[in-house]
Amino acid sequence: MITIEWLYVLAGLAFAAYAVLSALDRNNAKRLGNAAFWGLMALSLLGGSWLGDLGNGLLVLGLAGLAGSGAMGRGDPPTTSDAEREAWSAKLGNRLFLPALVIPATALIGTLLYSYTPLAHYHLFQPKRETYILLGLGVLLALILIFAWLRPPASAPLQEGRRLIDSIGWAAVLPQMLAALGVVFAAAGVGNIVGEATRAAIPEGSVFLTVAVYALGMAAFTMVMGNAFAAFPVMASAIGVPLLIQGYGGDAAVIGAIGMLAGFCGTLMTPMAANFNLVPAALLELRDRNGVIRAQVATALPLLAVNIGLIYLFCFR
Repeated sequence: MITIEWLYVLAGLAFAAYAVLSALDRNNAKRLGNAAFWGLMALSLLGGSWLGDLGNGLLVLGLAGLAGSGAMGRGDPPTTSDAEREAWSAKLGNRLFLPALVIPATALIGTLLYSYTPLAHYHLFQPKRETYILLGLGVLLALILIFAWLRPPASAPLQEGRRLIDSIGWAAVLPQMLAALGVVFAAAGVGNIVGEATRAAIPEGSVFLTVAVYALGMAAFTMVMGNAFAAFPVMASAIGVPLLIQGYGGDAAVIGAIGMLAGFCGTLMTPMAANFNLVPAALLELRDRNGVIRAQVATALPLLAVNIGLIYLFCFR
């Protein structure tokens, strides 16, 4: 049976290659910082199951220290020139996107075939991890297609991968860090603390004020965690369930759905949501790293106010 650990190994080998290539890149003044960061990521993926809680905790502190100290810098690996890319684009046109489309097609079609045909009876993949594994298989198939079709140098995929990962930098691993933060907050009982503070500060019977604190809290915790899905358990256990649903008889569906939308308003305004706000800026090579966030604030704040009104209007009909 192919398990999710196989995918971890595949990703870990890729990060290990980025670490080695970074260490050998003498044109990058911060090559050792890059090598150390991607090397720690490789260690986490390849050996995290054996490092234990203390080992993984120290590894995360190492990643945070390297990122926070400015030890990382963008490399400039030897990839194709602008002229070569323009020539390939003129020759092949939109067909250049075919390898990229192989990846989602493999994940989608493979999952459907595995789930709704007799293939499922062979137990080829770890249960509930089929799509992830097929996504990794799609990457391998796309690489095979590229080498058979375009015949690039053997190191091209790794060098291009390093160029991309260096452009994104430490923000590439922020979603994983924030997911772990959500678990830590829940285990620490942050929801109970917030709920007690809210009950002490808001007069009993102030429905609108409770709704406002709930929605603003969703946005604020999302800005801290970078993900509304991580913020929701905290605010639901603090205010959503005990006060709005059990206390005032609110509609749970409205509180959950529109509460998540309020959290997404926070997503628009935080660099912690790196995959939405920092990664695009890095890939587009914007001069202002927070340019995406600045452009979204004018939408996020009015939308948050609208969500507060919607919860109040539709939750207690």
